[in-house]
This record gives sequence, structure tokens and C-alpha cells, in this order.
Amino acid sequence: MSLLENLGVSLPIVQAPMAGVSTPRLCAAVSNAGALGSIGVGATDDAGAREMIAGVRALTARPFNVNVFVHQPAQRNIAREMAWISAMTPLFDKYRVQPPTELRPIYKSFVEDDDMLALLIETAPAVVSFHFGLPDAARISALKEAGCLLLATTTNLEDAVAARNAGIDGVVAQGWEAGGHRGVFDQDAPDSRLGTMALTRLLVQQCGLPVIAAGGIMDGQGIRAALDLGAISAQLGTAFVACPESSADAAYRKALASPSAMNTVMTSAISGRPARGLPNKFTQWGSIVGLPHPGYPMTYDAGKALIAAAKATGETGYAAQWAGQGAPLSRNFPAADLVKILSAELQSGIR
Repeated sequence: MSLLENLGVSLPIVQAPMAGVSTPRLCAAVSNAGALGSIGVGATDDAGAREMIAGVRALTARPFNVNVFVHQPAQRNIAREMAWISAMTPLFDKYRVQPPTELRPIYKSFVEDDDMLALLIETAPAVVSFHFGLPDAARISALKEAGCLLLATTTNLEDAVAARNAGIDGVVAQGWEAGGHRGVFDQDAPDSRLGTMALTRLLVQQCGLPVIAAGGIMDGQGIRAALDLGAISAQLGTAFVACPESSADAAYRKALASPSAMNTVMTSAISGRPARGLPNKFTQWGSIVGLPHPGYPMTYDAGKALIAAAKATGETGYAAQWAGQGAPLSRNFPAADLVKILSAELQSGIR
């Protein structure tokens, strides 16, 4: 039996955590359908995470995944932050809103969040997954003692081997095609930009851990391809954005169904870390700004302020609409129905 089958997950399908889009309803619906549902708590604190975990457990008794951000705590650069605010000021002026006077590290990393660790030990979700890096040995040991299976997103062999050596149980092989934030451990290191197929096969052969393939997978045929490469499962994120249980707003759903889905872009301008999303006014501005961003998550503090200012006037062109290269294959079904369709496609080979 595979790693996930041992937990009672009957289908080789994982719904990506998608912080800000995945909801307890979505997570529970996926898990109830036999796959592994996920929630992302990296953008909230322990109180918010407690509420989300309770929300999932009110709707399912099945296993699910809780994902945390494990980025290195921000190294502030005030001069760079001020230059970034200055560059964004004309954008805020369009909506008659004052830009922030300073930028804050709005997301606390799990590497220093003792309250989040205590919550996860207390609630002991079946799976805890890490994005942007690995926590220290003490945190990994505490979660394993609580009975949690541990996964880590990796984008290259070096990070996958580091995950293995740290005692992680399995890795998510995140290809360049994937929507949302790249799970790179070291932002300053060159990004090899390996695609999902090449990365999955490489990790299957050489990292020594069970591999979950992620990036550009939208249907049962894609899942089958990942399994044929030796993955134990496939993780799908963009495929679930259009589900009614997700928190994606109407503008996000409309953009996902539009021709712009054919041209997703990787940008650091919104959050300060590279992330793939649908092209819009924010990504266009990011491509020409010509300044080094002030780092993650301070850049996201400015980005979220601009998104809110624009949205208050009805302008949705600055939203963070994360999506992978498989976005044109998106389908609008309730989550449970989508899981059933994916399973049927996987079993029958229907294109």
C-alpha cells in the first residue's frame, strides 16, 4: 500500500492547499469523496487555523492535510521597501487611497510560530505539509510523535534529499507548470525550473521518498501519467479553483474561464516570492517596474493593500489569481463530482 493508502485515502488524488482559496467545505468534500483534501493555514494565525481545522472536522471524519509556510523569517531592507512603496504610489493614487507608510511581515513563518506548532500537535491532523522549506528537527519530531504524516513541497532533487534526511515522509514534486507560489527553499539559488514530468521521474528514481506529482495536472489522464512515472499520487490545485466550495470570487472564476488562462505568468511582484497566476494589470506592472522587490512577505503587504483599494472601486485587475499552466482545462463542478470524474477518467482512460 502507498503512503496515502495507509491513511485510508482510497484515490491517488490530493487537492492542493491553496491558501486563501481552499476552504473547510472544499477540503471536506474532497476527503469525503475518497481523495485527500487540504487547507492552507500559512496566511493565518493559530486561532484562524483552529477554526479552519474545526470546520473541516465538522464536515468529515476522513483524513485531510494542513499546510504551513516555512519560509525563512524576513530580512528587512527599509530602503528597498520605501522605493517599492514609491513605485506603487501612482497605482494607489488611481483609486484615491494612500499607500502604506511601511511594510510589515504579514505572515509568520512556521519556523518561529510556537503557537501554530502547539495547535497542530493538539489537533494532530492526519497530514501536515510544508511549503517554502523545512522546519527544524524538534518541530518535525514533535509532529511525528503526534501521529502526523509529513510532506514537503520540493522543486529540485537537492531539496527532496534534504527532506528525506530531515525525516519527512513524502515529497510533492512541484513542476514549473504549477499555479501559486513556487516551493523553492532558497530564493537566492538558481531555479532549475524543472517541469512536472522530468522532476517527478527524477525524484522517483533518486530521492528515496514517495513522490506526489504537482503542476499542470487537471484530469484523469494527467493523474495516470504521473502514476506511470512512479508517483504515488497527483496533487491538483487549479482544477479545484472553479468548484463552488472554493472561496474564489466571481472575477477570479471569470478570468479562469477566459482566454487569459492560456497565458499564465510567473511573477514576484505581487507577494515577493515567485508565483504563477493569470495575467492582469498587476502582473503587467510587475513586468515593467524594474525594481528589486522588498522580499516576502513585505511585498505581499503592499500587494494586498493595492488589491483591496482597487477592489473597493470594482476593479479586479490587481487581484492575486493564482493558476497553473493547465488552467484552460478547468471545469466547473462541485468538488465531490469533480473527484468522481477524475477517478472515472483515471480508471477508464477517457480523454
